[in-house]
Amino acid sequence: MPAMIRRNVLILPAGLALLLAAVGPAHAEKGFGGATDGQTEQHADAGDDGTVSVTVGGVVFDRSKNGSGDAVGPVTSSTSWSPPACWYAPKFSPQELQDYLEPIWEAESTGYEWDAKQREKYNAKDEKKGFNKDKTGEGYWWGSYVNESFPPGWDKCDTDYFWVDLGDPPPADKENAVTPEVLAELAYAEIRVPGTEVTLAPAEATKVNLPTWAWLDGAEFKPVSVTASVEEIGINATATAEPVSLRIEPGTPDAETYPASGVCEIKDGRIGAPYEKGRADDTPSCGVKYLRSSGEGSFPLQATVTWEIHWTGSGGAGGDLPDGTFGATQDVVVQEIQAVNR
Repeated sequence: MPAMIRRNVLILPAGLALLLAAVGPAHAEKGFGGATDGQTEQHADAGDDGTVSVTVGGVVFDRSKNGSGDAVGPVTSSTSWSPPACWYAPKFSPQELQDYLEPIWEAESTGYEWDAKQREKYNAKDEKKGFNKDKTGEGYWWGSYVNESFPPGWDKCDTDYFWVDLGDPPPADKENAVTPEVLAELAYAEIRVPGTEVTLAPAEATKVNLPTWAWLDGAEFKPVSVTASVEEIGINATATAEPVSLRIEPGTPDAETYPASGVCEIKDGRIGAPYEKGRADDTPSCGVKYLRSSGEGSFPLQATVTWEIHWTGSGGAGGDLPDGTFGATQDVVVQEIQAVNR
């Protein structure tokens, strides 16, 4: 049974897989970003200033300005758009590509005809120019990487290695080859925002037909950002998420929201306003009024924040990305107002 090649991953019969394993570390030679061919391993480095950078698939992510805390999570695009599931980035120097490929060919696991074509493609027999060794330091062999969660479309980057000179853009026909814009889209996927548990007043349990105030801690809900870069070719992009509104869904149709749309816009750097003593008769700028009791249970109030996302990148590039949302559910107990008989 011949071997099959898919997006630079070898799919081999069991016996041949054992043979490849026997060739040792040379076959597992890693490219930029600590990722072996067809994989997306990662490693992190902490600087003296506490900045944490994580290298994933040839791209370095600076997450030091990201959201933090136990309840943080990724934003979800409010449209059908999604960040790239796979991408192309610098992967090997000429010598590194030679060290990676030659043990595979020598194992004769991929067939003589295929090996011969590969040797011809990379001019492997020329000791000085093979694998573009005469251009060492002037460019890189680019290869594919995939999002390690394997979302839909992860297998679309199936082009073999290709050469790009330093200072040149990647070929236009290579979709998702890293550019500042693609880096911004990859940074989007790394954004983490604070949890959305709103503060309610009354806090422990609210009453039927009593306006319940809702707000978010303004100190937590501030812009967050992630910077993605490819140091080998000197490009970068920063994706920034800013909170713009909170949507409240009471968890029952027997309720009214403030405002009526259920969407509380951010104002003066905060969403909603904390309840203050003496304002029981006021209408909250953000909140809910339940029209019936939750009985012995509770209502699942859903609070979802919309984040506006934009990016800037090297070379003066920049623009907008689709809004993202992140929400959470919290239980709200609603009690009947007890009448006092005299």
